[in-house]
Amino acid sequence: MKYNSPYSTASWGQMAKDWEEGIDYSRMSKERLARAQAAVRNAGLGAVLCFNFDNIRYVTATHIGEWARDKFFRYALCPVEGSPFLWDPAPPAKRISSPWIKDNVAAPITTMQGAIPPTLGVQQDFAKQIKKALVHYGIANQPLGIDLMELGMLRALEEEGIEVVDGQQAMLDAREVKTPDEIELLKMAAGMVDATYVDIARAIRPGTKENELVAIANDRLFRMGSERVECINSVSGRRGRPHSHTFSDRMIQPGDMIFLDIMHSYNGYRTCYYRTFICGQPNNHQIDAYETASKWLAASMDMVKPGVTPDEVASVWPDAHEFGYKNEDEAFLLQYGHGVGMSLWERPIFSKRFKGQTRPLKEGMVFALETWKGSNDGSGAARIEEEVVVTKTGCEIITNYPSDHLISCGLPGCEVVA
Repeated sequence: MKYNSPYSTASWGQMAKDWEEGIDYSRMSKERLARAQAAVRNAGLGAVLCFNFDNIRYVTATHIGEWARDKFFRYALCPVEGSPFLWDPAPPAKRISSPWIKDNVAAPITTMQGAIPPTLGVQQDFAKQIKKALVHYGIANQPLGIDLMELGMLRALEEEGIEVVDGQQAMLDAREVKTPDEIELLKMAAGMVDATYVDIARAIRPGTKENELVAIANDRLFRMGSERVECINSVSGRRGRPHSHTFSDRMIQPGDMIFLDIMHSYNGYRTCYYRTFICGQPNNHQIDAYETASKWLAASMDMVKPGVTPDEVASVWPDAHEFGYKNEDEAFLLQYGHGVGMSLWERPIFSKRFKGQTRPLKEGMVFALETWKGSNDGSGAARIEEEVVVTKTGCEIITNYPSDHLISCGLPGCEVVA
């Protein structure tokens, strides 16, 4: 079905140029830090110590590659006032590549997720390092927010006399509304998926395997400049009902419904973007499943505008038992919405499982809304997702690959024939 919200695409190219305005990374970095420090202040904290990779990047505008995302040996202090401080495994390189942090970068002290035995006392050395920094900033007697960290290092901070509290809420507050440059990056990231779905549609045919579609998506995205392809859900035929949330080596066959979710990152900004296809021509049950999922999605997008709550948006979706699930716990993620920015599950969250999401939507929020409906004949399922930007009067859709009808491909006479 046709959606009532307008579509929007990126305005600028990916390269910075001297003759055309584009993304101003310096402006974006300064605005992000200002929002983070305002959130730290509003939370009554002296600082937030960030281990979360996305929070580190948000406040310091630095990166070291996705290989380090789960290593816990890189962290940054975002003080309520003053420049942030980064502890990074490559300080000499950072002083060259990121000169804005050159006077505030040092080597980290880490237990390597416990690989360094606690008996060596590394966690105590870490705590002393942080205490010294807090004294330097004049905030040693104020609460220190933490987003996430190893338990032994947390205990060492407490033993050093530091009051440790939840800092992730402040960081999520800061990241809730996107700046214009962030929104442009999110549109670029979505545009890369628009192009990827063209390749996917051409590749769908009898004999193609789910994992081959995953390979095609990875290749296309990295060639366009993606820095991380987190996951490609590729689900076909009866594997889609119930939703398996992963891909396999299943071979696509005529009459199969195929849905994919493409999650990748461009310059730190993410996508979560489902589309559904049919190999050949759909039967009536499959058409009904797709049209129903599309109707539910349209209803939720029609609700979006500043002042409306996530609970109100989710209220237009069906209850779990109406689409074949026992309860909202087991149906979680099927009729669902989540903030999209430097990570995939930022605020706001839309779900009937977690009622009480009453913080009103704001202009400049970016989030994804997604629906699922199984085909009544058990042959598959439809899964559709749109990313939207909240505007003054409603929302704009930034995921532009067609979704107003079920796209047939892979056999002669279909819309897309490879």
